[in-house]
Amino acid sequence: MFEAMLEGWARQQRARFLRADATIKPRVEVVRRFARFSNQYPWQWTPGELEAFMTSMSIAVSTARSYQNALRLFCDYVTDARYGWPAECLQRFGDAPQQVLHEWNSVTHNVEFEGRTSRRPLSYDEVQALFDAADGRVEEIRERRRKGSAAAQRDAVLLKTIYAFGLRRQEARGLDLVDLRSNPKVEAFGRVGALFVRHGKSSRGSAAKRRTVLTVPEFDWIVELLEQYLTEVRPILMPGEHPAFWVTERRGRMSLRAVNEAFERARAAANIDPELDLHSLRHSYVTHLVEFDYPERFVQEQVGHSFASTTAIYTGVSDDYRNRLLQRSLNTPNDDLWEPDE
Repeated sequence: MFEAMLEGWARQQRARFLRADATIKPRVEVVRRFARFSNQYPWQWTPGELEAFMTSMSIAVSTARSYQNALRLFCDYVTDARYGWPAECLQRFGDAPQQVLHEWNSVTHNVEFEGRTSRRPLSYDEVQALFDAADGRVEEIRERRRKGSAAAQRDAVLLKTIYAFGLRRQEARGLDLVDLRSNPKVEAFGRVGALFVRHGKSSRGSAAKRRTVLTVPEFDWIVELLEQYLTEVRPILMPGEHPAFWVTERRGRMSLRAVNEAFERARAAANIDPELDLHSLRHSYVTHLVEFDYPERFVQEQVGHSFASTTAIYTGVSDDYRNRLLQRSLNTPNDDLWEPDE
């Protein structure tokens, strides 16, 4: 009966076109984990068992909410009379499943950001140190006359591209050569006027979101780097007809793990806080665009956020920027300032 419930619930989610590996499988595993903990079946579960399960673990608030969400959805499914489980359980076992989560034992959502507090944007010095470390690895390999200098160059340009366009890991990995775009408004950037991102983060039940990320003047140094990569470095890797932008020495597309490792090597060499991860470069991009005084809506469109509040979470402007804003306000003539009515 329990297995039939799980299969029916999974089928219900597949009917909504939710992703099997990213969404359905983890949810089912949470339900199985709770069942193992309680040593009971769904028609025997009580709120007390749920509370004991949640307090038995040392997990982040965001993780606790995802667990509770999975269990709540499962209980909603098995208690819905339209699927027949309550009547079937009463007939067979004399008990019917109930919703074990309610407002008194569920995590409340009081703040926008509940991730790790250690995740933050890199400072300008940290970004420079990271890139210097990535470039330094290329020189080190060349000096030792070892193989892999082309791959190291690729990794260095990859990290700089992720920062210069505010890309997610999957977005960067999924880039193809055809995703380069020219911008008729800025002909000086040539074919690197923009990137067409086809593997943006999808909403539940929908395909990957697409967007065009414009090259901004403050990051125009990426134009020359990408041109050099395409004309000098990528051909060394002998990709043949492979369409991927970032190819391996085995003529394949870089894996997500390889993208992470490129950042981790540079981070370690630069002696940067190990709590910072690849996604911190995206946080840095958002923060630095704000510090360059780009409008909030422009920044939101560049990074592909549906809501401005999400973009705000990524922003961690520096004290220097806030002091510049304060100085600008102090230098504004009094006639231009709003004053309250007496």
